[in-house]
Amino acid sequence: MKRLVLVLPFVIFCLTAFSQNGGEKIYKFLNIPTSARISAQGGFNVSHIDGDLSFVNANPAMLTADMNNQFVLSYTNYVSDINLGYAIYARNFEKAGIFSAAIQYFNYGRFYNTNEFGEVLGKFNAADYAINVSYSYPLKKFNFGGTFKTIVSDYFDATSFGVAVDLGATYKDTASLFSAGMVIKNLGFQIKRYTKGVREGLPIDVQLGVTKKFRHAPFSLSLTAIDLVNWRLRYESTFRTNYESGEEVKENFLNKLGHAGDELMRHLVLSADVNIKKVFYISLGFNYRRRMELALVNKGKIVGFSAGFGLCLKKFSLEYSYSSYHVSGSVNYVSLKINLDNIIRKN
Repeated sequence: MKRLVLVLPFVIFCLTAFSQNGGEKIYKFLNIPTSARISAQGGFNVSHIDGDLSFVNANPAMLTADMNNQFVLSYTNYVSDINLGYAIYARNFEKAGIFSAAIQYFNYGRFYNTNEFGEVLGKFNAADYAINVSYSYPLKKFNFGGTFKTIVSDYFDATSFGVAVDLGATYKDTASLFSAGMVIKNLGFQIKRYTKGVREGLPIDVQLGVTKKFRHAPFSLSLTAIDLVNWRLRYESTFRTNYESGEEVKENFLNKLGHAGDELMRHLVLSADVNIKKVFYISLGFNYRRRMELALVNKGKIVGFSAGFGLCLKKFSLEYSYSSYHVSGSVNYVSLKINLDNIIRKN
């Protein structure tokens, strides 16, 4: 554990040195939540360990043997006619260990192909795809995992192909009901570039998280730190910010933090989970960065907040989440979980 504490700052420093600024990264769909429960918890959680297969895309180290023969299917109409889908299946092999295979797609809808005179020459779809294979290995209170990603991006005559890996670790202390997680996401490179001679970077990210459950209540709290390869996440508008604008900004706790406090909060995602006998759960989340980037000045409403629930029946579980991205729009996820052992009866 001491070695990990010493090595971690060095790893983050190296990733920061090679990271790129916003707008210079590709395959950013890889960092979008893929299931209802993750979305309900603010879009990020790398430490909530309770046998939920949908968390594997967030941290491959959360893949455990008790997920054997589980299947998860998720869908959302993201924004406008953009559609997101995700499917994952896990299988535990007695000698080799636990593996999972997943496919993720992000379809941007249909576009018209026109010439310089506006004449329609045809139609085409633009989409991103990722095929993921994950594996994890337990070691006492720790679990280590990795995901290998094959990425395909198809934008009509602009196509790209790349590979990436996620590397994760979790720690779980059942006696104190405490768990922690860390993941390094999207370490990889382009094999086929969109433009010849121009290589673009992947959205590398380092995330850390902790989760605390309570012994006499079906309640847990999580705190997740994201985008640790880049301290500066603030966008300073030349026209108006939440600190200086042409109109008076209502004073509250969030805009009294100052620049340093604001930068810190943009890295943090808070979430809570109430799980009643593993039959019904409610998840809540707050993503401060999403609120500060997308909420209107003095008209924030519930932007940045998210909520969801899940009903766990004998043969399947149905989940739903709602995330407020803007006063004029929100994102709704629906996920279906199936334990095939409960459906396929052995003779």
